[in-house]
Amino acid sequence: MAQILSPQLASEPHLVATWQSRLLRSMLKNRSLAIGLLIITSLCMVALLAPWLAPHDPYLQNTANRMVPPVWHDNGSWTHPLGTDRLGRDYLSRLIFGTRISLFIGIVVALISGLIGTTLGVLAGYFGGRVDAVVSYLLTTRLAMPVVLVALAMASLIGGSMLTVTLLLGLLLWDRFAVVARSATLQLRDAEYVQAARALGCPLPYILLREVLPNIAGALIVVATLEVANAILLEATLSFLGMGVQPPSPSWGLMIAEGKAYMFFQPWVIAIPGSALFILVLAINLLGDGLRDMTTSGGRHE
Repeated sequence: MAQILSPQLASEPHLVATWQSRLLRSMLKNRSLAIGLLIITSLCMVALLAPWLAPHDPYLQNTANRMVPPVWHDNGSWTHPLGTDRLGRDYLSRLIFGTRISLFIGIVVALISGLIGTTLGVLAGYFGGRVDAVVSYLLTTRLAMPVVLVALAMASLIGGSMLTVTLLLGLLLWDRFAVVARSATLQLRDAEYVQAARALGCPLPYILLREVLPNIAGALIVVATLEVANAILLEATLSFLGMGVQPPSPSWGLMIAEGKAYMFFQPWVIAIPGSALFILVLAINLLGDGLRDMTTSGGRHE
């Protein structure tokens, strides 16, 4: 994939504006990208404005109002549009603040795992030989370890918390980044511009950061979107099993776990956070599919 902005575009503002307008049109033509970006942008705004959007304190308990049904039920009330949980906490407020936790963990995990995997993959693809053999061994070792089981074991030893889950998942989900970065770097290490940089005596960090990395960034961005969705689902799984985000934090996985005892009588306690989790992961996957289509077709869509 070509670098995002050439020197000519960077030096001529009217060319930059033309490039931006073409990019915007291609994004709007890609329905998956447009829908995913719209949903994710809306959820990010909800997360940022959570203190002002939430009608109640998400941690405030009121056992007198426990298990109030949503407003569409007969006994529902607009005071609590999505009802309350077993401790009388407002479900809508907890759902809004839970968006922060899911997005934070997903993004930070993708950054940590992306940094580790991209570094290993680029080094393995560029140098080859023994470096490639060592990285391949580490990759094989990582793939032999089930993520959920390892995360559960480590969380049980260290103690579950949002920080623990974020670090564990970040240290376990780097394999896709490494595979993609390695294969892409193998194709680019003998490219003319990389050879020209070597001939000019450019230092190795310059070659890797300025010549190789920008040209594999498109593929890595697509992997990052998939890993964000994967991290959010794994966080919800660990929280559901009691080894992730701990009470009283309003994690969506924890909300599902707290409502499982009432699923046959008040199914909305599971359906609401489950639907929110489904929508978020679906939007991230749509965004990833759209970015993949744009990078593979150069932004052209019929």
